[in-house]
Amino acid sequence: MKLSEVFRSLRHRNFALFFFGQFVSRVGMWMQRTAVIWYVYSITHSAFMIGVTAFAEQFPSFLFSIRGGIIADKYNRYRVLMFTQFLSALQAVLLTVFAFTNNANITLILILSVFLGIVNAYDVPVRQSMINDIIENKEDLPNGVALNSSLNTFARLIGPALSGFVLAAIGASYCFLANAISFVSVIGAIAAMRFPYHTFTVQPSKGKGKFNEAIHYLKTQQTIIMVLVMIALSNFLVLPFITLLPVYAKEIFKGNASTFGWLNSAMGLGAFIGAFHLATLKNSANFKKLLLLNTLFLGLCLLPFAFVSNLYVSLLLLIAIGYTSISQTSIGMTIIQTQTAKEFRGRVMSIMAMAIFGMLPLGSLLIGKLSQMIGVSNTILCEAIIGVAIAGFVSRLSAKSRG
Repeated sequence: MKLSEVFRSLRHRNFALFFFGQFVSRVGMWMQRTAVIWYVYSITHSAFMIGVTAFAEQFPSFLFSIRGGIIADKYNRYRVLMFTQFLSALQAVLLTVFAFTNNANITLILILSVFLGIVNAYDVPVRQSMINDIIENKEDLPNGVALNSSLNTFARLIGPALSGFVLAAIGASYCFLANAISFVSVIGAIAAMRFPYHTFTVQPSKGKGKFNEAIHYLKTQQTIIMVLVMIALSNFLVLPFITLLPVYAKEIFKGNASTFGWLNSAMGLGAFIGAFHLATLKNSANFKKLLLLNTLFLGLCLLPFAFVSNLYVSLLLLIAIGYTSISQTSIGMTIIQTQTAKEFRGRVMSIMAMAIFGMLPLGSLLIGKLSQMIGVSNTILCEAIIGVAIAGFVSRLSAKSRG
């Protein structure tokens, strides 16, 4: 396949603006997120507090995602997206100011994390459902979804590595500052988009029970239900292993902030490779089968990682884990984007956001507590076994539905 075909969705002007603006912002976000996690662990030396921090940022997205999905289907998505980006920028600016004035403490970080989580509850369903609106040729939609995943994963490759160097050299405050500045790019890109007048015309709501319509719709969509179940289980019981990476960096590998950055970047590299591979796939690809295989491989790759003691071997394993984890999420997004009716897309995407942002922080709390009881290696071993079991369970469920 020609390289131009891999990036074919970037031929759409609005998507190209969206892509590059979001990329800069995502790099800043990963710098801030990495710095926050390392800062909390450096102060508390507690894996459980890392879980609490992840919970504070992500669980509010679970609580408010339903409302976010309704708004994505009910109001002008362009205006809502611009508003959420301004609020996210405000959070980054406040965190930067408090850090530079030496007023950043655990309580303040948790409060600002909760605020960002609430904003993300509205931002994610709108941002994800807008991809369908900014790609005119729907044949390019799977490619656009994959490139959007590569955007986040490439940022995950660069952001933590940059954060590790900045943390070690000049401190967390400058990571927060970088994120605040990055919003200039995304807000400018969104402002530069141009749409036909009726692109975001919406029907007035007739009542408050609109989310029930999406539930009734989903009851007729077995494939989408399967995707949502698999993503929810994986984010609750498997992917929270990420919570324990600072412990591996500091205690097992006897490293520092740079080591933590390299562990995150290894996952980011694998995720970028996975997203790039998905961008080459055609509409005819069996995405459902690929989703099952990637979930199985995620569990299998975690098995040796649980007891690895060599940093370089762990980096190789994390590349494979990053590949499978992003492929799982990206394929799930592709299935939902292509199979969900337009009038329900925002609400279904909000359920997908709940499956990620609700289950992941709950899982982080569970994993953080469990690691204190049985150790980090045994905890990740349990997650690996559960990951394999999830793939087998959903495969069996899918076979029964066909029968």
